[in-house]
Amino acid sequence: MTATTPAPDNELPGRIMAREMAEQPAVLRRILDEGAPRIRQVAQEVAARKPRFVLLTARGTSDNAALYAKYLLEIRLGLPCGLTSMSTTTAYGARPDLTDVLVVTVSQSGGSPDLVASTRAAREAGAITVAVTNNPDSPLAAVSEYHVDIMAGPEKALPATKTYTASLLALYLFVEGLHGGDGAAAKALPDLAEQLLARQDEVRTLASRYRFAERMVITSRGYGYPTAKEAALKLMETSYIPALAYSGADLLHGPLAMVDNVSPVIAVVTAGKGGSALQPVLDRLRGRGADLVVIGPAGQVDQASAGFVLPVEGVPEELQPILEILPLQLLAYEVTIARGQDPDAPRALAKVTETR
Repeated sequence: MTATTPAPDNELPGRIMAREMAEQPAVLRRILDEGAPRIRQVAQEVAARKPRFVLLTARGTSDNAALYAKYLLEIRLGLPCGLTSMSTTTAYGARPDLTDVLVVTVSQSGGSPDLVASTRAAREAGAITVAVTNNPDSPLAAVSEYHVDIMAGPEKALPATKTYTASLLALYLFVEGLHGGDGAAAKALPDLAEQLLARQDEVRTLASRYRFAERMVITSRGYGYPTAKEAALKLMETSYIPALAYSGADLLHGPLAMVDNVSPVIAVVTAGKGGSALQPVLDRLRGRGADLVVIGPAGQVDQASAGFVLPVEGVPEELQPILEILPLQLLAYEVTIARGQDPDAPRALAKVTETR
């Protein structure tokens, strides 16, 4: 029998994604230690201009981060907030009056042409423009009045991981700064993220349930809903499993009919009002005999078929999404590896999407 020589680390599938997931605690610390003062300064300058309402512009993973910011802005500040449809300006040439409107554009690379064009048009229409990117030298940063650097460092894997959690933290600090907060509640996040990422063996066991899954449903409510959408995106772009993300409220309005005891349902249960609002949905799912997996507090996991306990005691509800996504990133990675695919190289994808 001929011995098989193990592949060197630089040839193992998923090595880049694995490395970048592991960097997340350090990235969170960097933002808190080095980036927070500048983010607070930008927020104070924007707050002084008293924006009437907020529009958020993004695509893909950044769109899920923008949705998180929408919850923050509406709940924490009471500011009306919407997600833009860029084609209204880039394709149809609409020029709405955006005087005194805060337009926040979230983009990892800051290079997508439609984001740049939409932000430029917004600024010309009178908006206060803020770019949230991982590249202060990007075209998006150049056309925006203000820039928030998420400081994640180069991200080479096609599935975004560290830039997502970095965007969430930067947006949290920005929103806190808008109402004079210091963001001190986020100080515990790097250590908690480190603890979660060290539990990869638990996630690998969970992933074995989904190796042959034909589809998945992921649900949540409130602050957890962006996590559900981002988890679905990660699973689809790495493992190619159709993963459908629904608000728990929307799930009851029709899609519940497709849930059976074969297709897994992952519920992201945030400790707080969002988790409480999700309870009737969890009851209905259990009543249908669903293969229900819960990502959340211990008491919720105990009532499911399987799950992953999050250490969220003492963590404000609005910060829990930064932790919730970590085991789901690991899950996407482990499911993809189990299916014999390389999460570093999803087919048909590019790091900068050239939409116009």
